[in-house]
Amino acid sequence: MGRASRVKQGVTRQQKIAAQRAAARRARIRNRMLLAAGAVAVVVAVVVAFVVVKVSTGPRAAASGGASNGPTGAALAQVVSEVTSVPAATLDAVGTGSGVTGTPQPVSGPPLTSGGKPEVLYIGAEYCPFCAAERWAAIVALSRFGTFSGLRTVHSSSIDVFANTPTFTFYKSRYTSRYLTFTPVETYTNVPSGSFYTPLQKPTAAEQALMNKYDAPPYVPAQDLGSIPFYDFGNRYMISGASFAPQLLDGKSWSQIASALNNPASPIAQAVDGTANYLTAAICTLTGNQPAGACTPVVTALEKKL
Repeated sequence: MGRASRVKQGVTRQQKIAAQRAAARRARIRNRMLLAAGAVAVVVAVVVAFVVVKVSTGPRAAASGGASNGPTGAALAQVVSEVTSVPAATLDAVGTGSGVTGTPQPVSGPPLTSGGKPEVLYIGAEYCPFCAAERWAAIVALSRFGTFSGLRTVHSSSIDVFANTPTFTFYKSRYTSRYLTFTPVETYTNVPSGSFYTPLQKPTAAEQALMNKYDAPPYVPAQDLGSIPFYDFGNRYMISGASFAPQLLDGKSWSQIASALNNPASPIAQAVDGTANYLTAAICTLTGNQPAGACTPVVTALEKKL
């Protein structure tokens, strides 16, 4: 399971994050025990759910990976448009934001490239509430360098901590950019199966090796080894865990979150757009601060803080 990133920014914030982690660990233990005890019932329920989904939504269910009750059609297009086109002026106004509890951390290794361009690797899962939160910021940031297509809504697990966090899935989406290659891996859906969740995508041996190397000490604390979401920015920076608390999105619809991103004074924009600015700064170090529309003076100033 994913965990919030470790923070060293004052006792109050440390206590808050520690409490969140403790709650997450308790929930994970409780959920696994419940899942193990009721494995047969869960399997039956999943089979029934798959039949219902297949009848009601046809091929769209497969296209989105796990279960989703988010917007469709024109409403989905509007949400995607808002998330992928947050104005540079809004992002600059947010700057470092507030509520950002984790930022990209430097790592050491040979340049990670794909197709002759710097590569950003993401490994996460649809059930993961921390991945759910982080994807909003990642989409905002990556959209400054390229174009997404095929993004679908999904929510995090309904039986985990921060249940049903609204988000998107990178599964079967496409991303094109002249500046970088984005490689997403969604390892599991949000649909329970046996004592865990339904498998979706498997990292390649090379991708798993990067996660094993950087999502581990000395880059992360021993207790956070293997946390998701995991991002590798060209083997120069990494992220392990969410950069802000998922409960910020609790009770919000996809459209409410998307709209809030365009209001720099909103708590959601402060956290999501603030995180996106740090992600943008990490990417700008890979692209030679190109394009200028993404690597603004506000962003290049953040590069010095990474």
